[in-house]
Amino acid sequence: MEPPVRQSGAAPVASADPAFDAALAADDAFPGRYDSVAAMELTLRDRLIDQASDEVRLAAGPGSSSRARRLTMSALESWGLGGHGEVAVQLVAELVANAVRHAGGRTFGLRLIRRQGCLRVEVRDPSRALPCLILGDVDDEGGRGLQLVNHLSQRWGADLMSHGKSVWFELRVRETG
Repeated sequence: MEPPVRQSGAAPVASADPAFDAALAADDAFPGRYDSVAAMELTLRDRLIDQASDEVRLAAGPGSSSRARRLTMSALESWGLGGHGEVAVQLVAELVANAVRHAGGRTFGLRLIRRQGCLRVEVRDPSRALPCLILGDVDDEGGRGLQLVNHLSQRWGADLMSHGKSVWFELRVRETG
């Protein structure tokens, strides 16, 4: 599958993630023609901050976490919630890493829901296996992601969906004026 190309017909524009390019080109919501990777991400960000939108689909693979972090930070800044970005992007990275590592899907969904005083972030994947909070030993290389989510978020959980699950967290937020 070809990556998105410039509308002028110039050289193809590709991101650093070929899986993302293929998933984006296959997405019916995107005509597949962008001037740059930044334009692709701006379109994704606009879909993410549209509260009527269900989710943004991203390719699962190398670069997934960084793209999800950038989109989350951009959405928070557009809402005047950039001061909550450091915690939010860290927790997004943990949930995305789990979705990519454990779910086995080619894509995952990212959804941000903004309510009065609350930000809810959901990462959706095709697996119906629910995550478990484990207490790892100090020498363990992994297993601390959900511990971070548990300690840094106001609440977190997982909901089974008709096709997979949604793992989410909520942060108490205050808009900066």
